[in-house]
Amino acid sequence: MLEVDETARVDETVRFNHGREAVRIGPGTRIYRGSELTAPVTVGTDVFINRDAYVRPHTTIGDRVNLGPFVRLVTDSHAIGPHERRAGTVRHDPIVLGDGCWIGASATVLGGVTVGAGAIVAAGAIVTEDVPEDVVVAGVPARVVRRLER
Repeated sequence: MLEVDETARVDETVRFNHGREAVRIGPGTRIYRGSELTAPVTVGTDVFINRDAYVRPHTTIGDRVNLGPFVRLVTDSHAIGPHERRAGTVRHDPIVLGDGCWIGASATVLGGVTVGAGAIVAAGAIVTEDVPEDVVVAGVPARVVRRLER
């Protein structure tokens, strides 16, 4: 099921993989070319998703969030399997992006992570742990490098 608000602008090259589960795109949201979203995904109001974003199942994007180009929100992981095949059963650990946060170009947020409202993830960062509200994180793995005023 695909639900796109009539005021959202979505490039025709954006791919939605939804089947029986929902991809919901809120009012005023813009999604540029080449992005792919796999259900279930919820995108809030007035969100900007730059080109070639990759958004996996069980992702929630709050209101007024900005995603830079080539951002990856990867919920996929595996249980550790036996010696013969270490990548065991697939699972999707949710990602939540708080209102007003900004995810920089080519950053990756891994499953199980919540990025707090008003936070900034620097370009190229790999986020493996929750990010508090109103901070800047950078690096691999991402760490707090600055606190921001509210």
